[in-house]
Amino acid sequence: MENKIIDGKAIADQMKKEIAAEVADMLDHGLNAPHLAAVIVGDDGASQTYVSSKEKACHSVGMISSVYRLPERTTEKEMLDMVDFLNKDSEIDGYIIQLPLPKHIDENKIINAIAPEKDVDGFTSINAGRMQLGLPCFVPATPFGIVELIKRSGVETEGKHVVVLGRSNIVGTPVAILMSRKGVDSTVTLCHSRTKNLPELTRQADILIAAIGKQGFVTADMVKPGATVIDVGIHRIADETSPKGYKILGDVDYDEVIKVASKITPVPGGVGPMTIVSLLHNTLMAAKGTVYPK
Repeated sequence: MENKIIDGKAIADQMKKEIAAEVADMLDHGLNAPHLAAVIVGDDGASQTYVSSKEKACHSVGMISSVYRLPERTTEKEMLDMVDFLNKDSEIDGYIIQLPLPKHIDENKIINAIAPEKDVDGFTSINAGRMQLGLPCFVPATPFGIVELIKRSGVETEGKHVVVLGRSNIVGTPVAILMSRKGVDSTVTLCHSRTKNLPELTRQADILIAAIGKQGFVTADMVKPGATVIDVGIHRIADETSPKGYKILGDVDYDEVIKVASKITPVPGGVGPMTIVSLLHNTLMAAKGTVYPK
């Protein structure tokens, strides 16, 4: 079973080494280390965990990391002022607004106030539109990470049928676009909660990407024997037998699907590490002016 597992952590570690070498080269040439900032509002546990992982990852490749922690009561006006401040701060190459934001703040308004050249999450309408048109842009970290994971694990994509479960703007829709692009060259079917005959479609997939947000949704009978299965889901489930008091599961019934698939990503340790390293990749591009020349 071991050779079936796509080790996202190992691939992310390799990418980190590549990024660290580029950062070291920048420093050798008298340039500043890339600087990634994050804004987090309130005390959401999952958000805090993600931001601390991002900080640790930044330091591991020689990047600078800043975190702005704001109280839950922060107003929309105060958030827009923070975004304006970060847009103008020449020392910060890129930054993220950690989602979700409190309900009294309009997420779209905040995200689209981010300067596109600092939008390393790739969430602004400008970067989303540029990606749709195949122009240079910052690609959202999880979709970028999924494509890198597939490429670097040696999965053949040219002419293959990819089925994506989930149509969110953060994962499903962008990964469907990326998998159909030249250089990847897959034929893509995008499914969602209203799709009819869903198991019939998923069984046609050479590569099945599950980002539907329902724990254990993909069962073995939905997977074509020999398919590659990429599990994007992250669900924290109470588990008294675990030292942490919980376990992390994905959108795929892993124990059963691994018997059918030729390759599969575990949860945790699959797509998750790739999301963070992809954010570092975007920050490096922002610092170098690769997407938006300085």
